[in-house]
Amino acid sequence: MHIVSGGAVSALLRGTPLPKMFPAQQQFPRPRLDPAMLPGTLARQLAPFSSMLRPGMRVAITAGSRGVANAAAITRTVADFVKACGASPFIVPAMGSHGGATAQGQLDVLAGYGITAKAMGCPILSDMTTVRIGALPDGRPVFLDRNAAQADGIIVCCRVKPHNAFRHIYESGILKMLAVGLGKQQGAQAVHAQGMGRIGQNVEAYGRCALENTPVLFAVASIENAYDETARIAVVPKSDILSTEPQLLREAFDNMPRLIVGSCDVLIVDEIGKNYSGSGVDPNICGTFSTPYASGGIQVKRTAMLRLSAVSHGNALGVGLADVIPKRLYEQIDPEKMYPNCITSTVLTTARIPCVVATDKEAIQLCLRTCNEIDLDSPRVVRIANSLHVDRIALSQAYYNDVRAGRYPNLCALDAPGDMQFDGQDALI
Repeated sequence: MHIVSGGAVSALLRGTPLPKMFPAQQQFPRPRLDPAMLPGTLARQLAPFSSMLRPGMRVAITAGSRGVANAAAITRTVADFVKACGASPFIVPAMGSHGGATAQGQLDVLAGYGITAKAMGCPILSDMTTVRIGALPDGRPVFLDRNAAQADGIIVCCRVKPHNAFRHIYESGILKMLAVGLGKQQGAQAVHAQGMGRIGQNVEAYGRCALENTPVLFAVASIENAYDETARIAVVPKSDILSTEPQLLREAFDNMPRLIVGSCDVLIVDEIGKNYSGSGVDPNICGTFSTPYASGGIQVKRTAMLRLSAVSHGNALGVGLADVIPKRLYEQIDPEKMYPNCITSTVLTTARIPCVVATDKEAIQLCLRTCNEIDLDSPRVVRIANSLHVDRIALSQAYYNDVRAGRYPNLCALDAPGDMQFDGQDALI
């Protein structure tokens, strides 16, 4: 794609005014487990499960591809617990087709979160090979990571949170880690094969089969607060997983942050990436859903996304949920890392290429210029760093008087409106 600055597109956008913006603080309930206390707190929760482990047992510990708060500390604490019981732990990447659906790619994803063999004090066995562990009542086979299936025990480490594309009593959590994460590319593709309209039921069915036919010992499930911090960790015995996970999901929903203003003309997302959401941006925040099977988030007319996180390794899934991106984000896209997710999930929307312009400034201007029935002299614009951290945001001047007047509870202005700042290449500062 030939994208130039100063051409016809630039000429058409040049006169589009940009609103003044002001920094704002959103406040949410903040239950929080102090990271310094986390290893000790988790170790005490794990202690009653020591009777499940025997000297010489080989125990698989799952590690996923999401940017889970304190993931390295949680994983290391579980590994240390297993070793203290005389068993031999190893870590298994449980991320379906992420990391380009390759063993090395999945190792790279974990390394980006500080989960390496050296840091964890135990091996990481990354292998895309699966084995059949059972079948659903209708005959569909169920697959699991070979190394995990051959272990003497499996500890499912994961985060429980709302999914970005479907609703069910089991969404992103323990059963999905078993069905999709440990299913690797083959298992993930099977779960997604009937489309997002059926994925909730499939996550439950495949997850139940995995529970029944593998040596799962217990799950270590974290729930996060609105500030991307660990709110608490629940250690759930195998026998209680099916009944406890829906309760954890309801708690996770209650902890979700939001954009308090509720609606805007243009949303600016500074950075997208797999560390923020499975779809690059969390639609539960940004309102840009890839399927009709979930809804929520801010009501928005146009969305500009500006760059990709380094730890996404070129997997720019989520660009398809933008209306406009700048050239620099377009050039960060690696289809070899991104398209395996689409092939597996059967959802193409998140990988479609939106309008591409030369700079961040033009991306914002194009969004504004193409919004219908708005006050172009005083547009409602919301800017966030990413969809995971929304306590500090920026709002356009159109919101300022209402925020100062207290119209939006738990939202306050931190300074007066000022001009958007760009560098010499018109990248938003």
